[in-house]
Amino acid sequence: MAASSEAPADVPVFDPDVRWRLHPQVAVRPEPFGALLYHFGTRKLSFLKNTKIVEVVKSLDAHPDARSACRAAGIDDAGLAPYLHALGVLVTSKMLVREENT
Repeated sequence: MAASSEAPADVPVFDPDVRWRLHPQVAVRPEPFGALLYHFGTRKLSFLKNTKIVEVVKSLDAHPDARSACRAAGIDDAGLAPYLHALGVLVTSKMLVREENT
């Protein structure tokens, strides 16, 4: 049996070139290290390990895409990869959802 490289249908795929936002059931609690995200629907908890990613996550819906949100937070192209990876993990865990009104 060959393993499929495609994500299962119920797992969202992160595209950094579209607009994202926090899921409506997610609360952000600021912490000295960054923030905690709690999803009231799935009961999952995520840790944001620095204030820069918190700034990006909170501003996603104010930008046309995730890359723009990162740039607005002062993240240059050389430092972009870890932040895009973190956003992808948040999409997979359903903390972030695609903004449908774009």
